[in-house]
Amino acid sequence: MQATVSWLDGRAFVGESGSGHAVVMDGAPDAGGRNIGIRPMEMLLIGVGGCSAFDVVSILEKARQKVTDCRVELNAERADAIPAVFTKIHLQFKVSGTDLNVQQVERAVKLSAEKYCSASIMLRGAGVEVTHGFEIV
Repeated sequence: MQATVSWLDGRAFVGESGSGHAVVMDGAPDAGGRNIGIRPMEMLLIGVGGCSAFDVVSILEKARQKVTDCRVELNAERADAIPAVFTKIHLQFKVSGTDLNVQQVERAVKLSAEKYCSASIMLRGAGVEVTHGFEIV
């Protein structure tokens, strides 16, 4: 996997993935940014959610569950000191579908958390308290 991050101006950067996609990142105005893009730490948090949601949907589909929607709400806490690393992240899945089996949804969330989601497992290994919950809506 490869990526490139290039400075635009001020505190704005463009990140380009090896697969050919790009995203603008920027800082808050009080940090010299113009607020034209997502913050890098927000992107990291979204990456954790995307990685885990990808797993959950894939696992549920393989279990022949009729998923119509999967949303994950992330809440994170950061250290008060520099570096302001994540200290806690909670992922709350909201899964919708037809005749979803609660045990299958629970299993999918657990497998993502413990075996498949590289992003959350990597952060947990770095000392971040990562927790997961779910509800069927």
